Amino acid sequence: MADTDHSAPKNRSPSQPQSHAELHSAGQFETWRESLLAAPMPAPVITEVGRVTEVGDGVAIVTGLARALADELLIFECGVQGIVLDLEPGRLGVILLGPSELITLGEDVRRTRKVVSVPVGPALLGRVVDAMGRPRDGLGAIAAVAETPIEAEAPGILSRSAIFRPLATGLKAIDAAVPVGLGQRELIIGDRQTGKTSIAIDTMLNQSRSDVVCIYCAIGQRGDAVSRVIAALKKGDMLARSIVMSAGDEETPGLAYIAPYSAMAMAEYFSDQGRDVLVIFDDLTHHARSYRELSLLLRRPPGREAFPGDIFYVHARLLERAGQFTQEAGGGSITALPVVETQAENLSAYIPTNLISITDGQIYLSPRLVRRNQFPAVDLGLSVSRVGGKAQSRTLREVAGNLRVTLSQFEELEDFARFGTRLDDTTRARLTRGAAVRTALRQAERDPMPPAEQLAVLIAAMEGLFDALPEEQLSGAMDRIRAAARKHFQFIDERISENKGLSKEDRERIITTARTALSANRSDEVSHGPDA
Repeated sequence: MADTDHSAPKNRSPSQPQSHAELHSAGQFETWRESLLAAPMPAPVITEVGRVTEVGDGVAIVTGLARALADELLIFECGVQGIVLDLEPGRLGVILLGPSELITLGEDVRRTRKVVSVPVGPALLGRVVDAMGRPRDGLGAIAAVAETPIEAEAPGILSRSAIFRPLATGLKAIDAAVPVGLGQRELIIGDRQTGKTSIAIDTMLNQSRSDVVCIYCAIGQRGDAVSRVIAALKKGDMLARSIVMSAGDEETPGLAYIAPYSAMAMAEYFSDQGRDVLVIFDDLTHHARSYRELSLLLRRPPGREAFPGDIFYVHARLLERAGQFTQEAGGGSITALPVVETQAENLSAYIPTNLISITDGQIYLSPRLVRRNQFPAVDLGLSVSRVGGKAQSRTLREVAGNLRVTLSQFEELEDFARFGTRLDDTTRARLTRGAAVRTALRQAERDPMPPAEQLAVLIAAMEGLFDALPEEQLSGAMDRIRAAARKHFQFIDERISENKGLSKEDRERIITTARTALSANRSDEVSHGPDA
């Protein structure tokens, strides 16, 4: 028998370590394996996958997602998102938030188990976004604080307080006769080309004198119209404190449908921080038409004017989220100015009457006044503010009452005088005074006025300082009184801030200064000639 070579390694099984390091490694492995065996098994994850069975213009029909919820966000295989609107046995009606041309029949659809959310935060100020909060101004990504669902329950009655602070629009006809308060919902209504958007933009520009955050939501507007709004805000130094949201007519109706809810969610972030927010929905007529289009494509039964039966709820649950909130609820406010379009002055149409009943008043713009070159074309006879009067300053309130009476009497006499009847001197004087007051309410676009200037012009008109002036000279006369107000009437701002009325001496001081400004200009014209 040959001698055994003890220097050669002996044959060992693979499980037997050959060194101390191998023993340590094997011990670690055994410990790791035992911890895995002792750990609880992960819960199984059920992934539902649906299929597209029909695709329409802005809608899709999906099957296979039996557990999907109403208003849940779905994602299609091509990347387009959609919202579940109809829940029916065996099928889902989905409104698309992207182009339907990208979706093919049989495509996979998956649930997200969440609702549509938009980014919120101060970084949105000064930006132009779409209905999903994505930037459209080419300035890069938005550093949002968080994402908030676009749908939220309206605050309860205990979270609200009375409206007690005014929202100055800078327009004489509105601030004096149809005042708006912070937290109010005031409808801007009128036919096409009557100046509805212009009033909204002037109101935004006037907030440069306050710290109100503004959100302009364009629904179904053309791109050039939105561009003009952005240019006006930039020129008025208000874009940095504003958010412009655009859901244009070239985009899908699903984006137009969610746009006002997205804007309201952004406004709620600022109001929760204790700030005042102004939201303008321009306009809810296009919003209602987009929702009607989606509903008819999903084969919902049509109601009055082919609108679905829940169109009132669609707008009510949006506008009820506005209001003045208590300190416990943040202390902020959301003022909503929805815009709605009428046809041939028909205020009794379906959507206008719905919105009139939801809001706290309306500013009606009359095409008859437009034809008379009266801008802003606010019809004070059909305009009303149900809660704004409580927030109006006493200084302006004293003037507003006489203003409405003077104009209403003038309009009655004006209609009577058209018959060619011979008029006495008192009636002629009333007609002259009424015409001068109505002309004094004219105001150029993008020229909002401070309260002191408004008050000075209105008092001058009510006291008859404009009666003897031809209509073509009234604009220059008002400019001179405004200049005198900026120079001499600082006490009016004090009265307004203290919520006090004007004394008899204050009114006499205003009238005397205004008469001096007008007479000084007449003497200059006489001395320098008509070409001066």
